[in-house]
Amino acid sequence: MALTKVVSGRIIKPMRVLVYGLEGVGKSTFAASAPSPIFLGAEDGTSELDVQRFPQPTCWSDVMEAVHELITTPHEYQTLVLDTLDWMEPLCWHQTCVAMAKPGKPPLRSIEEPGYGKGYVEAGGYWRQLAAALDRLRGARKMDVVLLAHSWIKTFKNPAGEDFDRYEMKVHKGAAGMWREWCDAVLFATHDVTTYEDDRKRVKGIGTGARVLLTQHNAAYDAKNRYDLPPAIALDWEQFAEAAAAHRPDDPERIRARIEQLLTHVAQDADLSERVRNALDNAGDNAGELARIENKLAARISTTPTDDEEAPQ
Repeated sequence: MALTKVVSGRIIKPMRVLVYGLEGVGKSTFAASAPSPIFLGAEDGTSELDVQRFPQPTCWSDVMEAVHELITTPHEYQTLVLDTLDWMEPLCWHQTCVAMAKPGKPPLRSIEEPGYGKGYVEAGGYWRQLAAALDRLRGARKMDVVLLAHSWIKTFKNPAGEDFDRYEMKVHKGAAGMWREWCDAVLFATHDVTTYEDDRKRVKGIGTGARVLLTQHNAAYDAKNRYDLPPAIALDWEQFAEAAAAHRPDDPERIRARIEQLLTHVAQDADLSERVRNALDNAGDNAGELARIENKLAARISTTPTDDEEAPQ
């Protein structure tokens, strides 16, 4: 912990990416385009893809042994794809049931048998062991890690208002929270849909055929990223990798257009509008700074302003 050991600046490390979404949207195809991938999965979702894969694991030790093999044995693979987390979860739960059984007794019949969520807490330890092994893999072999998962619709218990439905990863909430924290990017894969009103003023949806990755948190789904990605990009590994490498949130002109739209909501606040425009002048074409102004202005609009609230700078 000596000051002479202090490191500054960005540290480039292999990526930790989680992509989740509806079945058939193209998650496995997306991951198959990553650099030199090898798949490890309890789900047989890659049979139609020309990829390298481990044998299908039948127990939790198979999963851990496969990761250990990649760490210790020389190879040319550059990306490990776990396909999918929700199909591996039963293996984790069975391991938990074996570990929690009393000496000389058979495995527990269910992870819920201990009660009070104790089984899920114990399972979290096995998930963390896997995450630690994946980090060792990234350090030893400089491999990117791509986690895939299905989605389901769950009701969000909203402490600030009415509850609402949203897409979440199809794993237990404790495991989902751990993987969200561990990953550098959590991306929601979906079909692009536009809406319109028919003659009876009913809202209808129509698919454009495009498949997209949504990269930023929304009330309708979980998402995050540490790469300053644009809000939506094509479900295409090359486009994702280029955007992540650029570390640029979006085209400056598009961000400015969105800010101008937001400013229409605060037109009555001349002082705030002036400060925002001064901030825009200072930001120039710095996309990161423009994105910060956009986010701060959007947050200002979504909450009730107070006299001492800081305006975007």
